[in-house]
Amino acid sequence: MPDPKPHHKHLAHLPSFTTEPIVFFTVVTARRQAVLACETAHHILRTIWQQSAERNGWWVGDYLLMPDHVHFFAQTSREADSIPKWVQMWKSVSSHKLLRILELVGPFWQKDYFDRYLRSDEDYSQKWAYVEANPVRAGLVTKPEDWPYRGRIHPLRF
Repeated sequence: MPDPKPHHKHLAHLPSFTTEPIVFFTVVTARRQAVLACETAHHILRTIWQQSAERNGWWVGDYLLMPDHVHFFAQTSREADSIPKWVQMWKSVSSHKLLRILELVGPFWQKDYFDRYLRSDEDYSQKWAYVEANPVRAGLVTKPEDWPYRGRIHPLRF
């Protein structure tokens, strides 16, 4: 006797976002140079990211600079530059400034980067808890809130 309920295979669906997606990024310095944990790098990156909402349609939320990499969360507007275009822009601008001010020889950033779309507030919270514990795990501070190279530029919402 045939099964009255036919079996259908469904393709996996991308998550449906009620707002524009939030993306988690990790970007590493070239040759893993330990040059980001300083007030100069913090100021330059924060300034570029503050301006990118209006200029490029990318809103940066929480971020944390480690000596050789940066983690941050960002959300797009509908008119935003693509991820590759936006990442290339802020890496290029920051690279020129940081190489000159820190008197380094380029390149400053690795070519590739890691990005991951987040699905929920819980996903964001779990990722941020891991990120903010990085300086503690690295033995740089005893409490996450003691790490000076971190912050929030814009509150991001799902």
